Amino acid sequence: MLLPTRATPTTQATAAPEGRQDSLPSAESGERRAATRQPVPVPGPAPTSAPTPGPGPTGRDPFLDNAKYLAIVLVAVGHAWEPLREGSRTITALYMLVYAFHMPVFALIAGYLSRDFEATPRKLGALLKRTVLPYVVFETAYTCFTRWSSEDPDRPLTLLDPLYLTWFLAALFIWRLTSPLWRTLRHPLPPALTIAALATLSPTDGNDLDLQRVLQFLPYFVLGLCLRPGHLRLLHRREARLLAAPLFACALLSAYWAVPRMNYAWFFHNDSATALGAPSWSGPIMTLATFGCSVLLTAAFLSLVPRDRRWFTTLGSGTLYAYLLHGFIAQAAEHWGWYTLPWLHHPAGVATVTLLAAAIITPLCAPAVQHTLSTTLEYPARLASRH
Repeated sequence: MLLPTRATPTTQATAAPEGRQDSLPSAESGERRAATRQPVPVPGPAPTSAPTPGPGPTGRDPFLDNAKYLAIVLVAVGHAWEPLREGSRTITALYMLVYAFHMPVFALIAGYLSRDFEATPRKLGALLKRTVLPYVVFETAYTCFTRWSSEDPDRPLTLLDPLYLTWFLAALFIWRLTSPLWRTLRHPLPPALTIAALATLSPTDGNDLDLQRVLQFLPYFVLGLCLRPGHLRLLHRREARLLAAPLFACALLSAYWAVPRMNYAWFFHNDSATALGAPSWSGPIMTLATFGCSVLLTAAFLSLVPRDRRWFTTLGSGTLYAYLLHGFIAQAAEHWGWYTLPWLHHPAGVATVTLLAAAIITPLCAPAVQHTLSTTLEYPARLASRH
């Protein structure tokens, strides 16, 4: 889907995956019962949830990889639904629901994986390779692609105004670079929410590094920094999983009700309150309201993510380049008029588009794609370091 760089009630892609993954230690399976003199041990109460699997052979936690893969599928599906929203309250409600939590999922995971980041030369070099280098390459590629598709034939090539999907790379660089500072605060979440709320009061005339989104999504990243493995284990409890389905059902009904009554661009987090046609005082209120809504849905989503290795677990490590690549397909589909087919706007067509989006994003997450692109992008840097 063709999404402009400024949010409107009908556009804006968000979401992106993250780089290196830390591991979550295994949950304890329960205390051993004391030995007794009876020949037959007395059985204890049945556990309410299975122990959390530990890291796999590669040192990556399967739960986080599963979450990233499933979230990137939602990103692709959300983009696939965008041209189908017009005239369909149901599709718009589904779109609003997905956009309420898929980007917070990625920001939260990015924060969780940044808990041990320090500004050492080695880690700074890795950060530059994983964020700045892909940003420069894909910002240039998307600018050329946008000129070709005639969406913006005169768009200048600039690295200060992120185009389409590249904004998340700029955000990730800034967030991770400042993570040591956030960790020095005893309670970093209130200041992060204050910054996000103040951002909704500022004008949006400039687009330098898309700072509106960087600042308004900052609380989700900081929340991830505050999390510990024990917090995630709470989401693995049976009670959390049982609550997730009714929570999503209520959220969908609420979204359906809100479609004609609310500007869902609030969930894009890239404009001020006045730019969204609301009074400025509503910005901080909506910041807190959308944060609470998104955190609840993010927790519900994570509670439903499998904790053990599945057939798609390996794909979770390749979501960054899948995120960056699928945008070309999404833009080309709209440029070539694929969505003008009338049958796509019926239930069977929507189901077809949904399955096709999932089918396209999945091979883009393959390790071979990730290895090829990372090797290609990092080759000039390795070559320069030899001289």
